[in-house]
Amino acid sequence: MERDVIIACDFESKEKTLAFLDKFTDCKPFVKIGMELFYAEGPSIVKEIKARGHKIFLDLKLHDIPNTVKKAMAVLSKLDVDMTNLHASGTKEMMKAALEGLTRPDGTRPLLIAVTQLTSTNQESMEKDLLIKEDIADVVMHYASNAKEVGLDGVVCSPLEAQKVHDKCGKSFVTVTPGVRFADGDKGDQKRVMTPSEARKIGSDFIVVGRPITQASDPVEAYKRCCREFIGE
Repeated sequence: MERDVIIACDFESKEKTLAFLDKFTDCKPFVKIGMELFYAEGPSIVKEIKARGHKIFLDLKLHDIPNTVKKAMAVLSKLDVDMTNLHASGTKEMMKAALEGLTRPDGTRPLLIAVTQLTSTNQESMEKDLLIKEDIADVVMHYASNAKEVGLDGVVCSPLEAQKVHDKCGKSFVTVTPGVRFADGDKGDQKRVMTPSEARKIGSDFIVVGRPITQASDPVEAYKRCCREFIGE
């Protein structure tokens, strides 16, 4: 699988999103549509961005009882996205149900990946807020193993954990890593971060980059810089 940079289009409206994407006249970046944009505009924004020729990671992080997630994934499968996700903490039963719902009658489906621990979570917050006392690296590996066992395609994880996930789950098990910042950039609210070049060296397959690109003075150049550092282009 070829590496790629996914731009997090975390905008609150269709107008702002399309105005941003209009800046990319000579390429069609892989984009992430998250909760903010999807809840504001609904499925129509997914269809419109897909019609423009972009690959789409629909980042809704489903987490509910298995039957509800199965039905929701069946709806999402009709949007023709390239990747979607759920929380691994929803249990293996929920992940199995999600796969069943996401798989179309012809056997095709988008990539399905599981969130292990959010990059805004660190050891302290995991222990105090979630009452999970194990080391965060062990928790991530356990969740990744569960996802692999039930047939998911990969996980969302910190770039700090990408190589360990590959070591445990295999090279073909996809790692999608947010928490990527330029060396000279602001970390924002992310706690476990890495630069694009570091993410490449440690084995990330996809990096998700938001504010360092969307809030840059020249978003297209910031995107191209990210590609150069991560993909080598």
